[in-house]
Amino acid sequence: MNCIRVNLSRTLPLLVLCGALMVSGCDLRQRMYDQPKYEAHEATAFFDNGLTSRAPIEGTVARGQLRLDTHLYTGKVAGVTVSELPPSIEFGQQLLERGQERFDIYCSPCHGRTGQGNGLIVQRGLKPPPSFHEARLREAAIGYFFDVMTNGFGAIYSYASRIPVEDRWAIAAYMRALQFSQRAEYDHLPTQDQGQLP
Repeated sequence: MNCIRVNLSRTLPLLVLCGALMVSGCDLRQRMYDQPKYEAHEATAFFDNGLTSRAPIEGTVARGQLRLDTHLYTGKVAGVTVSELPPSIEFGQQLLERGQERFDIYCSPCHGRTGQGNGLIVQRGLKPPPSFHEARLREAAIGYFFDVMTNGFGAIYSYASRIPVEDRWAIAAYMRALQFSQRAEYDHLPTQDQGQLP
């Protein structure tokens, strides 16, 4: 019994010290969390305009947003609308399937599934968009369609914030396939497709 009392009497001050350190540690952590700082959009007298948030320096480019490949990001090279896909976009079945999927989501409500300009919103009384099969649009460069999706034109607004760059190119490629499907010459069709026609 005597031995236990001696150990408790020695450890009690140590336990009290550890408890005090833990409490002070919690206090320190809380003070670090609540340190004096401005929250976003909080008012301040430090800057002339009274805002803590600063506008980015003119010409600042966000990380990962430096867009040097103008062909890919604008559909133009040296200011001229391109007639081919960017080299980084691989043409193939997968691209056309992705383009069809995105076209059906974003474009068909106005343009219809075949690009005739007879989508559901037209059937409900809104002004029809032009058909992709009219001569002017059949002869337009593929970069033109990319540019319209990116910047908008007429009644169509910009889809740049909704459709990623690669998907816009996929849609443009699919639009070309739609145009070809409506005006393909018999001799240009693969043999297997020729056999399916009367």
